[in-house]
Amino acid sequence: MSRRRGTGNGLEAWPGYVDALSTLLMVTIFVLLVFVLAEAFLSSALTGSNNTIDVLKQQIAELTQSLSMETTKDSTLSQELAALNAQLASAQSANASLTQQLSTDTATITSLQGAQKTLQAQLSDAQAQAAAATGRISALQAQMEEVAGTPDMQQKLTDAQKLSAQDEAQITLLNQQMAALRAQLAALQTALDASQAADEADKVQIVDLGKQLNEALARKVEELQQYQSVFFRTLSESLKGEKNIKVVGDRFVFESDVLFPVDEATITPEGQAEIAEVADAVKEIAAKIPSNVNWVLSVDGYADVQPIKGGPYKSNFDLSSARALAVLDLLIADGVPENRLVTSGMGSNNPIATGDTPADYAQNRRIEFRLTTP
Repeated sequence: MSRRRGTGNGLEAWPGYVDALSTLLMVTIFVLLVFVLAEAFLSSALTGSNNTIDVLKQQIAELTQSLSMETTKDSTLSQELAALNAQLASAQSANASLTQQLSTDTATITSLQGAQKTLQAQLSDAQAQAAAATGRISALQAQMEEVAGTPDMQQKLTDAQKLSAQDEAQITLLNQQMAALRAQLAALQTALDASQAADEADKVQIVDLGKQLNEALARKVEELQQYQSVFFRTLSESLKGEKNIKVVGDRFVFESDVLFPVDEATITPEGQAEIAEVADAVKEIAAKIPSNVNWVLSVDGYADVQPIKGGPYKSNFDLSSARALAVLDLLIADGVPENRLVTSGMGSNNPIATGDTPADYAQNRRIEFRLTTP
């Protein structure tokens, strides 16, 4: 009995082992399947990453090439600008020389014209004298014909012949003088024509130089306008959202109440932060402008028409000048080159609001920034 029971228990345990082995095999297959799928997904992700890296490398190469081209272009433009400046200086020098030569030629022409008038007057006098002598000779010849048959008039005839010989000699001398005067007049006319031709040539050259100067100046103005646009864009982005700062024409306008207490020229901490942003924008654009382009940042202070009541400032001019100088000093402290800054106090002149309300007065109390030429 006991032996049968033991044998029966051994047979009954075998299906349990089979189930355990089957389960272990299924788990192993499942793990392998997960591993294979994970590897496939990882391989796909790595392939996509490699493609992205290749695209980024290509974009970096294109950007590097573009940067190199821009650098080369900037260098070429700088060289062209230097050549234009040299050409402008040469044209200005030539223009000054031609202007001086034109003045000399004009004085020479005036002198030759005066000498010509004098010689023409002398020639007219000589011709009048010759005509008078000819008239006297004709009169003497008529007298000689009348008295030729009268014996007692022989002496008078001899005297008349002597007078006639003297008049002929005088006429001959006058004719020689007139020939010499005509030769001098011809020489003066030749010199005058040459001077006038040189004068016209100088005028043509001066006109050409004037055109070249105008073209060069137009290019300079166009360059400055280009950098003014960059300055406006840079400063506009820096001051975006500031309701008390606005653009009027080619100027940035800060109401003084944003920067200063009433009737004072000491910049508030908030105002210092605003000016620091302006300084950063100016330094950014200054780095882009070639050194041979002459530009300055104009800082202009304005006040309202209300008279000053007490305090250290005697007038609105004093207050506006002190505020402009305070802003200029702060810009220099923030790193803006002082040779690129100019300032002026305008008092209550050029108001942008014509009313007499507190809001109008606040608008007229202002600091203006403008990028311009010296």
